[in-house]
Amino acid sequence: MTPRDSAGPVRSLKFVTLLVALSPDLLRWGAGLQLRDNGYEELLVALHPQVSEDPSLIPHIKEMITEASFYLFNATKRRVFFRSIKILIPATWTANNYSKVKQESYEKAQVLVTNWHAAPGDSPHTLQYRGCGKEGKYIHFTPDFLLNDALTAGYGSRGRVFVHEWAHLRWGVFDEYNREKPFYINGQNQVKVTRCSSDITGVFVCEKGPCPQENCIISKLFKEGCMFLFNSTQHATASIMFMQSLPSVVEFCNASTHNQEAPNLQNQLCSLRSAWDVIRASGDFQHSEPMKGTEFPPPPTFTLLQAGDRVVCLVLDVSSRMAEADRLLRLRQAAEFYLTHMVESHTFVGIASFNGQGEIRAQLHQINSDDDRKLLVSYLPAVVSAEAEASICSGLKKGFEVVEKLKGKAFGSVMILAASGGDQRISDCFLAALSSGSTVHTLALGSSAVDSLEELARLTGGLKFFVPDKSDSTSMIDAFSRISSGTGDVFQQHIQLESTGETVKPHHQLTNSVTVDDGVGNDTTFLVTWQTGGPPEMVLRDPNGRKYHTDDFVTSLALQTARLWIPGTAQPGLWTYTLNNSHHSPQALKVTVTSRASLPAVPPATVEAFVERDSTRFPHPMMIYAVVRRGFYPILNATVTATVEPEAADPVTLRLLDDGAGNIQMNAPRKPVGRSEKEQKWGLSRAASGGSFSVLGVPAGPHPDMFPPCKIIDLEAVKVEEEVALSWTAPGEDFDQGQAKSYEIRISKSLQNIQDDFNSAILVNSSKLKPQQAGTKETFTFSPELFTNGPEHQADGETQRSHRIYVAIRAVDRNSLRSAVSNIAQASLSIPPNSAPVLARDDLILKGVLTAISFIGIICLTIVIIHCTLNRKKRADKRGNETKLL
Repeated sequence: MTPRDSAGPVRSLKFVTLLVALSPDLLRWGAGLQLRDNGYEELLVALHPQVSEDPSLIPHIKEMITEASFYLFNATKRRVFFRSIKILIPATWTANNYSKVKQESYEKAQVLVTNWHAAPGDSPHTLQYRGCGKEGKYIHFTPDFLLNDALTAGYGSRGRVFVHEWAHLRWGVFDEYNREKPFYINGQNQVKVTRCSSDITGVFVCEKGPCPQENCIISKLFKEGCMFLFNSTQHATASIMFMQSLPSVVEFCNASTHNQEAPNLQNQLCSLRSAWDVIRASGDFQHSEPMKGTEFPPPPTFTLLQAGDRVVCLVLDVSSRMAEADRLLRLRQAAEFYLTHMVESHTFVGIASFNGQGEIRAQLHQINSDDDRKLLVSYLPAVVSAEAEASICSGLKKGFEVVEKLKGKAFGSVMILAASGGDQRISDCFLAALSSGSTVHTLALGSSAVDSLEELARLTGGLKFFVPDKSDSTSMIDAFSRISSGTGDVFQQHIQLESTGETVKPHHQLTNSVTVDDGVGNDTTFLVTWQTGGPPEMVLRDPNGRKYHTDDFVTSLALQTARLWIPGTAQPGLWTYTLNNSHHSPQALKVTVTSRASLPAVPPATVEAFVERDSTRFPHPMMIYAVVRRGFYPILNATVTATVEPEAADPVTLRLLDDGAGNIQMNAPRKPVGRSEKEQKWGLSRAASGGSFSVLGVPAGPHPDMFPPCKIIDLEAVKVEEEVALSWTAPGEDFDQGQAKSYEIRISKSLQNIQDDFNSAILVNSSKLKPQQAGTKETFTFSPELFTNGPEHQADGETQRSHRIYVAIRAVDRNSLRSAVSNIAQASLSIPPNSAPVLARDDLILKGVLTAISFIGIICLTIVIIHCTLNRKKRADKRGNETKLL
């Protein structure tokens, strides 16, 4: 985190003005997926390297998106369609005169195709993590879904499914079904199916066949074995987010067709707004008008891309600024570890450096052995220049020269640019960097380089890192460890298990343990670095008690590093290390542990960290996300901490909780990944850099409380005998930190009343309810008869008797700052009588719903919240097709 003073916004504005002045094409080249003249361009679909080569996959993808384009165009009232698509073919497939990759990679794709181990069946899904109206991360399809036509009987045509998923990804709308709550009781005391729109018809079915609705209710409970089947012939045109497989469904639920009473995620996370209302409020619709006329748009065009040899060039600053705070030493330590251990075999690597001018230090050399790695390390710069000037553009120019010698162009290459700032002309090479087709990852060493370097990374699709001038910070090595091939093949990548640093007093120790679980263990390496004096005394103990001492490490006094490589597969369990500072002065000691997958068929657990945006302005929160999973399955109940390193202050450590507090509701996944007995005993250890971000306009001194409690979004209400039981996750005093002072609970018999005017709803006496610590599960029970004995005044001036109440809540902190009003929960005050109307029977079609949830860690500066949603679609098997009354 890089706090800025009042000058921060000026520098940001300068970059915006400069980019516009450079070239309109510059903005488009750096944008990736974009909407222009009603058409989406540069949509990237990527196949995972482990997908078996099958040329028929490509035409199926083309057919799906072509159908989706016309379906989307009609569903959005002639507003948007797909114009151009890129399909990234994995390098593991046979070369076939495909176009060359530029800045595209699997990890940047909006649509992923993989049957990777542990993916949850063939159900398409979209990873959503940012809440209502916000873009998701990716859409996932399996090859079997794309190739097996039998699956379309349950899901509907692939083009329709794609539009359903696109609405999740692009516009942040949610499913209008609910597998866990397929039925509810409405305000008129009637059993209703969770759906949108309510015009979609069907019939109740008991164990022996179709039956009246009342036959599914016994002793005030829903009878096990009852289900609801939708009619094959429908007249309802909505909704795509409920059941796109119905032939009559051609649009999203809007304000007039939306079912606000249905207990689904769309209502819960979008404050009862219809999917169409959320879509219309998106940036896509705010900046475009419907196409005129009656003609359809042209079908989308497709470009097939394939990556070639992996080519990397290190572009390193050697100006006199690199002598400050041991910057060059720390850079050499990280670069040496990257070259000897992190970069994948068979990669071509070159090295360039720069001060006032650029210099080529090593031409491209392919890594095929340890000797190749050692040779490249020998070319790393060892001393700084006396020249203070640093021409980043000169360094990049030499880097491009290095990679272009392989095949004449820099397409698909990677630049790792480390610079200490001082160059005000870096924008002069933005256009050259973009047109090169190279991805530039940037490491800003010191704050003066942050803004311009981060902009270069953003434009070329690279990662950006900030390295503070702190001797015990591991951020330099963490940045190099994060940079991978981008293929998505975690089996070929090193995984960082540990990253810690500490300034140790003389004759004191740094002791810690790291878990090597049974998912990793191959090529395990322990790296120890120090900044002053000689090496510490080192002792490493494996789970069986075997000890490794200082003499067992390969030590480089010039680089001030010591490295121990474990042959074969490291023993699973706790590895404990002790570093003893035997010197008479403090030592900054750092430990990094990496490993690779131990099993070729089982993906290891991974953690991915990233920020929502490059910068924010105080007091608006910055969201930092961490995803912990194995394959596509979440790993629940992990202890996840995020360390934020400010530019000139001590690191701040925050714990992330997957308890549902804060931004997005937390739901248990349908099938979370199982843990082995060893994992339950020792746990997992993972570390990952989340890049850098800036917070602008932070006050220099004390400031008044500006942070209210977070909005409660998981409020639930259940009728228990004569009372209503509420449950929710406690917010904090400031967002999700601390402990709020009180709660304000209000109820109403009118959904519209409590939605439009929370303050006028009936206040429930909750004076004895004291908020608990943020993240704690709260419960509260009250008798609705005390508040709802008489008919309530309705918005239209009339009164009506309602059998249902609506409840909402907000938290209040000690400075009387109030959170936003929670989601609206609802509870039936009575069970419907057996005189409910019988639904008409028609031809039946079996339809079902699958839902799965992953989790995401979120920090809003001082906020700790976790969630991740995998939206899952309809499957035509017996279990998925039957919607049972619970």
